[in-house]
Amino acid sequence: MIPMSRLAPMFTKAGAAGVRTYIQSGNVIFSAPSSIAKEIPAKVSAQINKQLGFEPHIILRTSTDVARIAASNPLFAPDIDHKLLHVGFLATRPTAQQIAKIDPGRSPHDRFTVQGSEIYIHYAKGILESKLTGPYIDSALGTTSTFRNWRTLLKLVELAAAIAP
Repeated sequence: MIPMSRLAPMFTKAGAAGVRTYIQSGNVIFSAPSSIAKEIPAKVSAQINKQLGFEPHIILRTSTDVARIAASNPLFAPDIDHKLLHVGFLATRPTAQQIAKIDPGRSPHDRFTVQGSEIYIHYAKGILESKLTGPYIDSALGTTSTFRNWRTLLKLVELAAAIAP
């Protein structure tokens, strides 16, 4: 766990402007030209490795991306508990063969769908009761993921829109 007060300056040092963080889970909102933004994950990861001794995967999405992701959730319905909706941001886009490796019977009450570089999950009995865990999904899809609940995603959309050019 990296304190956000320590993480934010790493993004600034890597070339990001207007850096803001949201809750203690690695959500960093910033602006940067696309040529700089695409280099920021590697630069920040290297700084973390140098300062803290581990090299995390940093998954980046644009303000347009997070707005699209929120707007296109195929599992969203007004009558379901939105606390049970989550989005996994994937480091790489999985193939159809990789997606087929996720066993729908592993956690039969849960529903999921992969669209592009995201996996949407409705944890019908809550995330703690699910067997569709991050490590399982990463293994099946051959990638790294980071998950956010629906409320956090909507807040990230709001924060990103506020600094988008």
